Amino acid sequence: MQTPAPVDYVRATSVADALSLLQQHGEEARILAGGHSLLPMMKLRLARPDILIDINDLDELRGIKVEGNEIVLGAMVTHAEILASPILAEHYAIFAEAEHLIADPIVRNKGTVGGSMCQADPAEDLSAVGAALGGSVVIQNADGRRTVPMRDFHEGPYETKVADGEILVEVRYPIRPGAGSAYEKVERRAGDWAVCAAGAFVVLNGGTISDVGIGIGAVNAPHFTAPDAEAFLIGKEPTAENLAAAAQMAADVCEPSSDQRGPEDYKKHLAMELTRRALTRAAAAAKGA
Repeated sequence: MQTPAPVDYVRATSVADALSLLQQHGEEARILAGGHSLLPMMKLRLARPDILIDINDLDELRGIKVEGNEIVLGAMVTHAEILASPILAEHYAIFAEAEHLIADPIVRNKGTVGGSMCQADPAEDLSAVGAALGGSVVIQNADGRRTVPMRDFHEGPYETKVADGEILVEVRYPIRPGAGSAYEKVERRAGDWAVCAAGAFVVLNGGTISDVGIGIGAVNAPHFTAPDAEAFLIGKEPTAENLAAAAQMAADVCEPSSDQRGPEDYKKHLAMELTRRALTRAAAAAKGA
């Protein structure tokens, strides 16, 4: 049985305390939230921190609320809480659709939005959702807070804008009245990482698309999205032809790798088809002005 290397452990009592501990222990310290991403990597010795800083007692990082025209999720909000949230259900069906497809109830009850975002796995579902919705993340360090657009947050596989000595504390999503949204995913078995996934939101005004977002996961779309396909749809009617053309543009920017989940051409076809389906359902659900 694989086991992690020896590691020290401490429970933080506040965000300020966690930041102090990070500063004290340097780059070999890691934050422990749900642990569903970090602990498997530790068992494989792919991650070998000297100390784990447990933030599970930090209620200041919990809760889902509306502030102005944004929905704010604390970094310690679990997948199960996202799935059950009436606030998220009111504004974006994409959350429940994505969360139903993430792992299993055991993982959803413990895994957190902050942990998922910071793991930055190329097939991570909430990263595709966040890219589609054009959300942002709030990162805190000893000097204060900074906000990073979610489409700039990931610097590559397993790499983010969170630097040593920093913690992701919030995730924010803009509210778009009347928006329809949807999420599509193909996986080898229930709860598995995606072979390909796509999410979208659509806002209609006078029968034409006034705002749209596309998020694509697991197929190496730059920053999980396809801005040229989004720009193509602005001002156009949500016809089957227009949505299909945009979906093809989205697939064209993807650069998937052939692996045990399938060959490159199959994954590019999935990117086109799942984007088309997500856009079609999002447009159908949109409440036009």
